Amino acid sequence: MANPSTAPDTAPDTAPVTASITAPYGDWVSPITARHVASAQITLADVLLDGGDVWWIEGRPLEAGRQVLVRQVHEAPPMDVTPAPLSTRTRVYEYGGGAALVSRGTVYFSNFADQRLYRLGSDGVPVALTPPSEDAALRYADGLIDSGRHRWIGVREDHRVSGAEAINEIVAVSLDGRDAGRVIVHGRDFYAAPRLSPDGTRLAWLAWDHPDMPWTAAELWLGEFDGASVSNAQRIAGGTGESVFQPEWSPDGLLHFVSDRSGWWNIYRCNADGSHTNVCPMAAEFGRAQWSLGMSTYAFLSARALVCTYIEGGVARLARLDLRGGALHPFELPYTEYSAVRASGGKVALKAGGASTAAAVVVIDAATGTASVAWRGASQAHDPGLCGCLSAPQLIEFPTSQGGSAFALFYPPANAGFRGPQGTLPPLVVKCHGGPTSAASRSLDLRTQFWTSRGVAVVDVDYGGSTGYGRAYRERLKGTWGIVDAQDCAAAASYLASNGQVDPTRIVITGGSAGGFTALRCLTHEDPAIRGRFRAGASHYGVSDLSALAHDTHKFESRYLDWLVGPLSDAQAYLERAPVHHAERLSVPVAFFQGAEDRIVPPSQTEEMLSALRARGVPTLYLLFAGEQHGFRQAQNIERALEAEATFFKTEAFDIGVG
Repeated sequence: MANPSTAPDTAPDTAPVTASITAPYGDWVSPITARHVASAQITLADVLLDGGDVWWIEGRPLEAGRQVLVRQVHEAPPMDVTPAPLSTRTRVYEYGGGAALVSRGTVYFSNFADQRLYRLGSDGVPVALTPPSEDAALRYADGLIDSGRHRWIGVREDHRVSGAEAINEIVAVSLDGRDAGRVIVHGRDFYAAPRLSPDGTRLAWLAWDHPDMPWTAAELWLGEFDGASVSNAQRIAGGTGESVFQPEWSPDGLLHFVSDRSGWWNIYRCNADGSHTNVCPMAAEFGRAQWSLGMSTYAFLSARALVCTYIEGGVARLARLDLRGGALHPFELPYTEYSAVRASGGKVALKAGGASTAAAVVVIDAATGTASVAWRGASQAHDPGLCGCLSAPQLIEFPTSQGGSAFALFYPPANAGFRGPQGTLPPLVVKCHGGPTSAASRSLDLRTQFWTSRGVAVVDVDYGGSTGYGRAYRERLKGTWGIVDAQDCAAAASYLASNGQVDPTRIVITGGSAGGFTALRCLTHEDPAIRGRFRAGASHYGVSDLSALAHDTHKFESRYLDWLVGPLSDAQAYLERAPVHHAERLSVPVAFFQGAEDRIVPPSQTEEMLSALRARGVPTLYLLFAGEQHGFRQAQNIERALEAEATFFKTEAFDIGVG
């Protein structure tokens, strides 16, 4: 599209306030402080349904990032379920997910500190089901309860052999708490989503091997299950060029799954004759990149219908799908992002968010479409004091240097009490999302509003390789990480500058993890037009040395670079794109933020880059946070990092003094 268009959502509630103060863009006074942002960063890790009760997992920065399972019975006030200091979080594949399930009122969960599997009944006393292991070497996730055989069945990750790669398997753990798990499926590098048929006689699961990632070539397997072992296992979908996601059994015993064999993640049904039927063919994404376990984009309402979320044209929707005729009936809801979709007894519970709505637990009556909010994150965002200070994103499509187009969410400055001086334009923060196989969030993020309410524009770039636009768009990054993403981020900045929406002389770039790599890559790019676009940058636990990442990172991503860059034997590509080997090209100020216990991108990555820049006299800032891993979960660290980044950009790139 030639011009920006607003993504469908409920616009932020704003009163007709006339701006009375003229102040430089970037120097507006905002009620959204760094402390405000940090205290509001309660994350929503998962949503669960058990009978009529709704459960969810909250990540709480004010409790040092502890993840707490919460329960709501009917419409009564929510109650914490997992007692302190227990934290409902697993480290399987390091990114976790699938840390808890609820069956008939009993909770089964992984505890972060020791990674043991626990049972928690109505008495509120946690009982360990698995034995302790040295250094939390045995980890559990993505389970189900085989009630007829009194077992938990799920994924186990075994780190007991020092110096060797972890072993992943599907195991059965007795609910009596007698063992570490009996292996029932093994031999592949990775497993996910074990699903037991309604009659308990068949088990389905996902599997993939190095160097694939689950969004490039995950396979769906099905075997006969007698409670002790699986027999006659067959691959029924997936493999080279096809990613399968979220297998599920319908109430009448038909296996369904999501596949991108058409170029788009669509929902398929396995028929009795072994064939597969695409139940709703669309140029839309009904699946997601499986970065964590236990993800769910659809759930059965009955044998005839399910509820699902999908992304079409860069915008997410939620709908009821008729499985017989394939008709979609969208729900009319004020949200643009959905996940963790669950259904039971005509009730739907899920995680939802929008441009003016932070992630919330939303409960829907599937028959009437009536929705209510069980819990809302960042409740301060709905404070009347923020009226007029929330920026609504505009979904933009812009030309790239490869002759195609890419996408982004553009947030213009918004603060009803201020206006910029006539004839001036706002600074721009270019935000690079992580992954890199991920996408810009469509939910309210107060970190973005922190900037826009101060008069700084933000563009969150869905560069080539991002999800939500089909397999071909994801594969733009195949072998080109550090090329396509950098070009697209620079192109987004150039597009906004050329359209007169931002100041071309005050553009900075920031990103976390893979996004940190993209930011550093832009600043060290061989093309002077790309690196010259930015006045400063920031890397939050970002990659600087590709070869070191390939050798040092955890199992799940240890071969990811084969797809993103090429085989490690292609040393030239790894050298050419690694920012640390081209520090001589970087001449603008850079800030670094790092967790001391990060095992995905270790501190050594950041410190090597930092040393190279300091040796050349480049202005830098480095904050190392004790007790933090890959991503910051403690309120005081979130606050300090945001304040430091804001001050750094304000003085080093926006030419605004502090005081």
